[in-house]
Amino acid sequence: MNQSTIKIDVLLDPDKIPQKISWAASDSTADMAQQAKAMCIAFWDGADKTALRIDLWTKDMMMDEMADFYYQMLMTMADTFKRATHQHELSDDMKKFAKEFFDKFRAIQLKEQQ
Repeated sequence: MNQSTIKIDVLLDPDKIPQKISWAASDSTADMAQQAKAMCIAFWDGADKTALRIDLWTKDMMMDEMADFYYQMLMTMADTFKRATHQHELSDDMKKFAKEFFDKFRAIQLKEQQ
């Protein structure tokens, strides 16, 4: 049996706000740690039937980047849900919500810029 390890390093400022996030995976072809401005990790606790989450983002993560990040995560979660459950209609509903979410965000941004 093979084992893979993912290592995440978070550099914090004096106020314990993430300044830098880097990660590396033992099975990756990358020869260096990868940089990230944000991360969301969720684990399912089967005993308690709860999701355990770690959500972090750096000081330099811009609001439009955060909206794009969430849009992409929602779309990916819809695809994953469809592969795991074969519930195509529910997956399509999640994607529709993701698109509406991102469109509303962009509309708000445009309105605030006027």
